[in-house]
Amino acid sequence: MTFSAIVFYSFSAILIFAALRVITARNPVHAALWLVLAFCTSAAIWMQLQAEFLAIVLVLVYVGAVMVLFLFVVMMLDINLARLREGFWSYLPLGTVVALLLVAEMVIVLGGRLAGFYDMPSPPPLAAGYSNTKELGRLVYTEYVYPFEIAAVILLVAIVSAIALTLRRRKQSKYIDPGRQIGVRRQDRVRIVSMPPEKRD
Repeated sequence: MTFSAIVFYSFSAILIFAALRVITARNPVHAALWLVLAFCTSAAIWMQLQAEFLAIVLVLVYVGAVMVLFLFVVMMLDINLARLREGFWSYLPLGTVVALLLVAEMVIVLGGRLAGFYDMPSPPPLAAGYSNTKELGRLVYTEYVYPFEIAAVILLVAIVSAIALTLRRRKQSKYIDPGRQIGVRRQDRVRIVSMPPEKRD
């Protein structure tokens, strides 16, 4: 077994273990930290496949921004974990079926010699002036421009939907209407009462 194969299987084992800990950890903060480890090992595997740009983007965007934001949200919100676990057993049969289907698909795809992965040659070494960023941009904005635009529209709809769902007006919330503040008059707020003076004995 070559050194590259040893590195690949080592990072793959760490990635599988981290992914399992993401879905089995009881604490959401610990699950987020295990997900960070899964992202880092995925980036290492992409580096081994000579996809340096994707690996760096995965670390900078997901580990450096998305997961940090997720950790802030989890730590700042008061999440009732007992209430979240109430419906676990009701969703367990469906989740088991989906998990078995995923495992069956992975066994079929990664079926060793039947899939022909052992006969696939390693990627050839790239030229000195080769740029992953340039090639990725050329493919995205030429051959895959329409799927890219469709994905952008879907993400925009998802952002607008998330904002619309979270900005529901609550009855107990207090808010200020600037238009009513500007249109207020003195007679509406202040009443002058004339009282006769009193003299103490």
